[in-house]
Amino acid sequence: MKALPTRRAVFGISPLGLTFLAVTSVGWGLNFPIMKNLLSEWPPLSSRGLCGIIGAAALALFALARRQSLAVPRPMWSRLLLVSMLTIGGWVAFMGLALLWLNASEAAVLGISIPVWVALLAWPILGERLSPARAISLAVALAGITVLIGGNGLEASLEKLPGLLFALAGAVCVALGTVLTKHFPLAMPPLSLAAWQIGIGCLPIAIVGLAVEQPHVAALSAVGWASMLYMTLIQFCLCYVCWFAALERLPAATASIGTLLVPVIGVLAAGAMLHEPLGVREITALVVTLGGVTMALRS
Repeated sequence: MKALPTRRAVFGISPLGLTFLAVTSVGWGLNFPIMKNLLSEWPPLSSRGLCGIIGAAALALFALARRQSLAVPRPMWSRLLLVSMLTIGGWVAFMGLALLWLNASEAAVLGISIPVWVALLAWPILGERLSPARAISLAVALAGITVLIGGNGLEASLEKLPGLLFALAGAVCVALGTVLTKHFPLAMPPLSLAAWQIGIGCLPIAIVGLAVEQPHVAALSAVGWASMLYMTLIQFCLCYVCWFAALERLPAATASIGTLLVPVIGVLAAGAMLHEPLGVREITALVVTLGGVTMALRS
């Protein structure tokens, strides 16, 4: 008698892959309120840059333990530097600065606009035409962002304008780095590539932060140290390991859509941990933006 197909075979979804994806989404989502809280003790560039460097070193050791080579082919150095500075450096620096003006929940919602900018930049750079369905989905996502920006009136929006611009700049940097990676592929083992990208992207951020911000270690409380530890070991290490493990077991589309949990976790965690407002404006902006981005990913 022929055996019945397993659930994994029927749906093509790995339960272990979904678990890794869930860990990644929760870990990255919780980072928004944790980083926002840390800003009351340490400045953004120093904290995020230093955590990234240490996290990159830990990822490199893990890659070596997995017998992944850290060697970078000579012709690939220029594109690795460019993509790392955009995808990691731009995101780390701009989103850290954005949180000086924005709530953690607002930064989380703006962060999910990345697929919008990927689709727009892929048109001129990769020649990927913008279909009507995708154009509509992107307009929906931008409408959600507009709700978030303008929901509290013009005066409140102007006060938060620097944060909004920084957050959007970070999202555009990640999008441009993503598109350039598709145009100029980086042929390296995933963990080794992540270690190099995080290290290269965060090193100049840490140097600038230490020179300009001049942080004091004595200013960190026990909660501050715990936050730094979280960003180093969870955000930059565990989440990246789980992300690549999920990509090995799940279809790319499933993994991409699954990361939409990140802003949901970020918004809910910001409300619970920081007592940030979680009203009609925030929920509407989140739902509309998520809906538009989901449509864009599926179109």
